[in-house]
Amino acid sequence: MAVRVFILCLSFCLVTSCHWSKDMTTQQKQQQVQLFENMAPGEVSLFDGKNLGQWKITDFGGQGKVYVRDESIMLEAGDSLTGVTWGGAVVRMNYEINLDAMRVEGDDFFCGLTFPVGDSFVTFIVGGWGGSVCGISSVNYYDASDNETTRKGYFDNNRWYHIRARVSGEKIQCWIDDEQYVDLETRGKKLGVRIEVKDSIPLGIASWRTAAAIKNIRLTKLPESGIIIGGG
Repeated sequence: MAVRVFILCLSFCLVTSCHWSKDMTTQQKQQQVQLFENMAPGEVSLFDGKNLGQWKITDFGGQGKVYVRDESIMLEAGDSLTGVTWGGAVVRMNYEINLDAMRVEGDDFFCGLTFPVGDSFVTFIVGGWGGSVCGISSVNYYDASDNETTRKGYFDNNRWYHIRARVSGEKIQCWIDDEQYVDLETRGKKLGVRIEVKDSIPLGIASWRTAAAIKNIRLTKLPESGIIIGGG
C-alpha cells in the first residue's frame, strides 16, 4: 500500500513539474516578445551567443547552412542569400541596432541588415557588388549601388567590423566601426527593399554568396528625441 501511495505521489509531482516547466517556458517566450511592446528607452540583447533564440533561418531558397558556433551566428555561403530573420515583434522608430559582422570567405556583402523605418523597410548593405559597395537599398527605387547613400569601403576577411544603424525622427544613419557611412533624410523619399530580400522583413541579417559570422546583436530603444548622450 505504501509503495502504491509513493508511486501516485511521484506521478503527481512529475505531472506538476512538467506543467510548471511548460508554463515557465511559455512565460519566458512571452517576455521575450513583450520586450518590444511599449519599450522604455534602453538596450536589449537579441542574441545570447548560445542558440538562435527568436532568430529563424530565412528560407531564401539555395541558402547555405546556418548555425551557432563560438558565440556567433555562422552563415555559410549559399547559391544566393543566406541569413536569419527575427521572429518576434520589432521597434519601428527611434531605435538603434548594433552588431559585429565578419566576412569569413567570399567577395560580396557579409552583412545585409534589413530593418524597419516606420511602416517601410530598408537594407544596409556592407561590402556588396564585388566586395566594396555600402549603402541603403532601396531609396526612391534605386539600390545601394546607385543612390545618394552609395559609398565604397574595403573589408578584410576574418576581421570583425562593428555595424550600427539608427532610425530616429526623419533620418537613417549607419556606421561601420566609428566611421559614418549613411546620413539619409527620409522625408519625401520612397523606401523599400529588393525583392530578393523581402523574406528578411521585418528585421533580418543576410549575406550574398559569402560565408559570414554575426555576433553581439543588440537593440537600443531611444528616447523620442532620438538622442543618445555620448552617441554618434
